[in-house]
Amino acid sequence: MKFLRQFIFIASAGFSLAACVSTPPPPDWQMNAQASIERSIDAYLVGNARVEAAEFARAKSEIARTGRLDLLARIELMRCAARVASLMQDECDGFEKQRQDAAIAERAYADFLAGKISPDAALLPPQYRATAVANADASAIQNIVSPLSQLVAAGVVFRRGEASPAVLALAVETASAQGWRRPLLAWLGVQLLRAENAADAVEAARLRRRIASVEDNAGYKK
Repeated sequence: MKFLRQFIFIASAGFSLAACVSTPPPPDWQMNAQASIERSIDAYLVGNARVEAAEFARAKSEIARTGRLDLLARIELMRCAARVASLMQDECDGFEKQRQDAAIAERAYADFLAGKISPDAALLPPQYRATAVANADASAIQNIVSPLSQLVAAGVVFRRGEASPAVLALAVETASAQGWRRPLLAWLGVQLLRAENAADAVEAARLRRRIASVEDNAGYKK
């Protein structure tokens, strides 16, 4: 997952573990934690809950060796972002338990993920600032380069109750192109609900077929 390897605000979830280190070579714990969090997020997006949990536990274990509470809060935030991208409606409890140890920019990002319109929007990673305002449209999301960042932004807009059909279509297209089963099913489910509410039987039937084709894949685990 190339977009998770940047050394500053990362495109997928906001922050990188390597941001605090600028001189090579990086210590083993950092490399191990970074690799594990990447694998954890990837596993979550494709729907492999067992691998996601195991890799996240490894990342936490590596970071715990350092006593860096701010980094433990950071990976909880990265995990939360993947859930927002998949339309999970939990409250990011893992991060909230460690909010007091997080940097102010990370607290602002957590508020963004929760769908809040915050006066601290300038502290967000640049790719999210255009969607940190009310009534952000699909073009603001489409201009984001990273696919996962697109889904995170779309998930935030959805949490605010502002997701237009264009936003839903963009999220479905993005998740489908990446082969990310979990968010794809979530966004298709929203489209199906809207089609049913609009009494569009043809579109609803098409969406059910598409959802079934994804769910029938033996590799998907809720």
